[in-house]
Amino acid sequence: MNIFKGLKYQIWSVLWTIIIIIFCTIRMPDTSGSGITFFEGFDKLAHLGFFYVLTILLFFGKIRQQQSYSFRMITILKIVFLTGLLGAGIELIQANVFTYRSGDLWDLTCDMLGVFMGVFSYILLHRSNYNEKRS
Repeated sequence: MNIFKGLKYQIWSVLWTIIIIIFCTIRMPDTSGSGITFFEGFDKLAHLGFFYVLTILLFFGKIRQQQSYSFRMITILKIVFLTGLLGAGIELIQANVFTYRSGDLWDLTCDMLGVFMGVFSYILLHRSNYNEKRS
């Protein structure tokens, strides 16, 4: 099967996706009495970081698979679609399955900001690499 042949290049992104799902669905401990405090918005920053790293790992796997930095818009659209689907799925699960978590549109927004930051990084590095090869 062709889909599974390319999956071996995506092992890091698969593992990272599992980590994202675990961290987004576990019950968070009550830190109110422990003296441990997070700044307001830490959760949003975590979502942004999770999805930024996931996007970079997806591009890394694709680059390894094709053994080049070839720039294809369909690859970018697939990654944006899949990561958006994952983010929306996590928020739906948080809203409808786990009573101790809540789905949040702002979390999904931060997920997608992380994705677009990753896409921007890929395009920026691709352009840099492309220009070096032409010189």
